Amino acid sequence: MDLATFLLWFGILACVYMACNIGANDVANAMGTSVGSKSLTFRQAVLIAAVAEFAGALFVGGHVSDTVRKGMVDPNLFADTPMHLVYGMISALVAASIWLHIASSLGWPVSTTHSIVGAVVGFGVIAGGAEAVNWGKVGFVVMSWVVSPVMGGLVAYGVFRFITVKIFDQRNPVEQSKKWVPLMVFVVFVILANAMVYKGLKNLKLDMGFQNAMIVALGVGAISFVIAKFLVNKIKEVSPDDINQQFASTEYIFKFLQVITAFYVAFAHGANDVANAVGPLAAVVSILKSGSVEMKVQMPLWILALGGTCIVFGLMIWGTRVMETIGKKITEITPSRGFSAEFAAATVVLICSKMGLPISTTHTLVGSVIGVGFARGLASLNLAIIKKIVVSWIATIPFTAVLAMLFYKTFTYFLP
Repeated sequence: MDLATFLLWFGILACVYMACNIGANDVANAMGTSVGSKSLTFRQAVLIAAVAEFAGALFVGGHVSDTVRKGMVDPNLFADTPMHLVYGMISALVAASIWLHIASSLGWPVSTTHSIVGAVVGFGVIAGGAEAVNWGKVGFVVMSWVVSPVMGGLVAYGVFRFITVKIFDQRNPVEQSKKWVPLMVFVVFVILANAMVYKGLKNLKLDMGFQNAMIVALGVGAISFVIAKFLVNKIKEVSPDDINQQFASTEYIFKFLQVITAFYVAFAHGANDVANAVGPLAAVVSILKSGSVEMKVQMPLWILALGGTCIVFGLMIWGTRVMETIGKKITEITPSRGFSAEFAAATVVLICSKMGLPISTTHTLVGSVIGVGFARGLASLNLAIIKKIVVSWIATIPFTAVLAMLFYKTFTYFLP
């Protein structure tokens, strides 16, 4: 086996390992609110993730892959030694994967985006010095890590307060649910449909302009509104005096809305975070195929499909511990609270994915869950768990950066 073949297969295995760990950590926390609220069983969550993650990765995943692959480190500095960029990208995948495996086994919901970006920056510094790293781009991404949980928290807070005031604080919550839930379904489907068709199907050369995409999205939303209206009207009336049954029936209605948003979250996650696994592999495949470093490379569909498949597999095998942390330990989750958190997180992630920002789904979702908890009062939040999560976030970048440096030096020592 020649060196190029060895590196190709090694890179594919590293990508598979990384994607599996993304599933075990990031997808687990993305689906955790649905399982924690008992809207979905673990098996149902896996099935929804299988379809939605794969679709998001395959149809929308190409946007962010460019940022991870060539945005953090200047590929031109490796023009004379393209194989060193191959070593670096594989080192980044392995380093990030090991950290994610450790975190998942401990139930820590860390950021896979932090992991891979930290690793890419780590090998970039040791390979080409500080000038090899695009610090402006790194700063832009770091800023997004701060903004994304704040945005997620604010949107989730607003959505949950709206639900509380318009539905749960009313004398007849079930009746109010029948009024407002179809409108919420309309909004969810308009955003999701628009995300798919507005420059979202570039990989299949089916992307639309914004105006046409919005027309399609509004049509999808209208159909969804009619279906939701028909279904909620079948819910039995409950006496306004039976407040416990009123709340129980209202949460039952939100179970179905949360199932929709569970798909929404998984699709958004697949669109954004598959880049963390396939971005470095795309650079490896391109260099091994052409023998040179190219600035623009077409993202092969088979790479996106590989990443999407392995993400789901990782969730099935290793996902339960992180899912428990995000779904049960931060704050108590009900279907209405879970819907608020998931809707906020998916919306923020999809918007940033369109912008090419590899934001952290973990940061956004944790921020959203905290926002929902804060809307109920500070006492409803488990501050000890939140502190542990933040510490694990801080540890991610230095750990993966140092590990990637060590792997890169090992590659360059033993290989030409």
